Amino acid sequence: MITESIIEISTWVWIGIAVITFISLIILKVRAPYGRHSRQGWGMMIDNHWGWFWMELPALVIVPIIALTGSAEKTSLHWVLIALWTIHYTNRTLIFPFRLKTKGKKMPISIVFSAAFFNLINGLLNGYALGYMALPTVPTALFAIGVLIFIVGFYINQRADNYLIGLRRKQSGYLVPQGWLFNRISCPNLFGEIVEWTGFAIAACSLQAFSFALWTFANLVPRAMNHHDWYLETFPEYPKDRKAVIPSIL
Repeated sequence: MITESIIEISTWVWIGIAVITFISLIILKVRAPYGRHSRQGWGMMIDNHWGWFWMELPALVIVPIIALTGSAEKTSLHWVLIALWTIHYTNRTLIFPFRLKTKGKKMPISIVFSAAFFNLINGLLNGYALGYMALPTVPTALFAIGVLIFIVGFYINQRADNYLIGLRRKQSGYLVPQGWLFNRISCPNLFGEIVEWTGFAIAACSLQAFSFALWTFANLVPRAMNHHDWYLETFPEYPKDRKAVIPSIL
């Protein structure tokens, strides 16, 4: 039987794995083989559109189901958090993958399985927190600030994704992004996602939401640094004053 104490212990273990993952990715400079870094040698390959769909699907399905069927009394705070989660993952699962203009591009199925496993565990922890646990008492102002930060992050992520997809429509292959936040950092899309889940953690004030924000940082900062290095390696004219993912910092 799953209890709150089991979920809490599991979440602390999950946080520890996030820290180890971040340190490992930074030290080893691993470039996960999908997107622009896609390459052979990681097992069977599948179409990247469907790869994105399958690896994001657990997050879209698990959290709403557990949250909506859980025994905790749902407050307006619960409903807002469930809505934010569902909006993000509806886009990530059902819309974003099929907007990509990457005909014939593939990703290793091992990456799909590892990402799906992450979304399964992360979804179980956050779904349980929303479905079975009473949310901590959060000041209304702090909750509103967290939601606002989430919305700002979602906007940044969407605007950056739209721009990058537009670049692929104009020309096959990659170009140097220009304008807006792209003049300051190489990966506004990843920065936006980090901001999103930081806002979610502030609004929820739960250990599980914090663990997701930490995992987002641990996964996306090394990936952004890999993207940044790739731009510098691929385009001699790439602006040297741009940072990777956090304006003026990193």
